[in-house]
Amino acid sequence: MSSPSDCLSWRNSFGNSFTIVDVTADDSKAQVWIAPAKPSQALTLVLAAVSEGWTAEVLDVVLPVEQQRTFEELKLEPCDVYKVAE
Repeated sequence: MSSPSDCLSWRNSFGNSFTIVDVTADDSKAQVWIAPAKPSQALTLVLAAVSEGWTAEVLDVVLPVEQQRTFEELKLEPCDVYKVAE
């Protein structure tokens, strides 16, 4: 995994939108995570944050403006991920 300073130096390469990732745990329960990153980067970041063996898939959704603002209020940095729901 990259160090936090590496992530900050890569800020521009992560893009400026949120990617939604659907995660399935070992017990088959679904979780929804977000990452302020491009889809391929978000998938890698989320998989690094969850337990080994879990699966993840990028969801192709367009966030409503209100939801985008809510996520922006979290002030996530590059390489951050956030579990939205289980």
